[in-house]
Amino acid sequence: MVTEKQNLLDLDLEGLRNYFRSIGEKPFRATQLVKWIYQQGVSDFYQMSNISKGLHAALAQHCEIKTPEIALEHASGDGTHKWLLRLADGNCIETVFIPENDRGTLCISSQVGCSLNCSFCSTAKQGFNRNLTTAEIIGQVWLAAKQLNHFQHDKRAITNIVFMGMGEPLLNYEAVSRAISLLLDDNAFGLSRRRVTVSTSGVVPVLAQLAEEHDVALAVSLHAADDELRNELVPINKKYNIATLLAACKAYLGERPRDRITVEYAMIDGVNDSLAHAKSLIRVLEGIPSKVNLIPFNPFPNSDYRRSSDQAIRSFQDRLMGAGIMTTIRRTRGDDIAAACGQLAGQVKDKTRRSERVRMVEVR
Repeated sequence: MVTEKQNLLDLDLEGLRNYFRSIGEKPFRATQLVKWIYQQGVSDFYQMSNISKGLHAALAQHCEIKTPEIALEHASGDGTHKWLLRLADGNCIETVFIPENDRGTLCISSQVGCSLNCSFCSTAKQGFNRNLTTAEIIGQVWLAAKQLNHFQHDKRAITNIVFMGMGEPLLNYEAVSRAISLLLDDNAFGLSRRRVTVSTSGVVPVLAQLAEEHDVALAVSLHAADDELRNELVPINKKYNIATLLAACKAYLGERPRDRITVEYAMIDGVNDSLAHAKSLIRVLEGIPSKVNLIPFNPFPNSDYRRSSDQAIRSFQDRLMGAGIMTTIRRTRGDDIAAACGQLAGQVKDKTRRSERVRMVEVR
């Protein structure tokens, strides 16, 4: 009988300690292993020089360090990289690296597809299959780091992680939480909490848990300032309306004056981009430390929407800035390889489980 191997990427540091206890090894071995995997990029147990030969053999027999496989890789003319990653069950997800002068941001996926069905998002049109495991989430980071020679240089290629790829992270909280632990752990990737951003469409019941356990940067996909329009664009608004969501965001910040919520706002021509819409957004954000990121809508096949004009986007920004709200316009990156915001689609095998996954958050 063949026993399935334990993928060590599924375990955060505490989980790895517990695993070593279960096989009669000292828990400090977990720290050694985590450093080899996430600081040195080593996946061959026999190359881990401070591990005993006996433990080498035991790990090789019973464990593995297994990431998704690269199915396709595309490089944009602006330096953006997109990987289509194949999972063991045949589904595919997408991961994107965006280099800038002062940072390198990796956008990672948390689900195969998405159950929230936002009307302007290509990922949503693919349907939903399942949650990713921790190994499939942190494996995206590890694999991208290998491809970018992140482990071989003192100046790290990946400086920021954003959970803004395929899926709603807070509907897969347990796996995402373990991945965040590894991203923040000084023995693993060692990122600061401000360099890890979780983006949510508004899964309100999980925000307090995220604040208590990780306190990372938070981005909210708002895209409208009135409930009627947001119900159309972001259907989860029917469960947790704008007032409920923004109250939860304010509570998330607590008493930290330096922190702000990033409000993501897709600029869609004739839908949400008028100065009247800007005025409504100013009103609902009053009293909430926030910065607004205006995202020019990125077209995808069979979409009914169009990108707002540059003039409309600048006017919208000027109105918000005039009200004292820090507002940036996201520079579109990677749209020539369908790697821009809202364009990630992957290859989702099953499109039938949207309502099942959304209902689960109500019984958390």
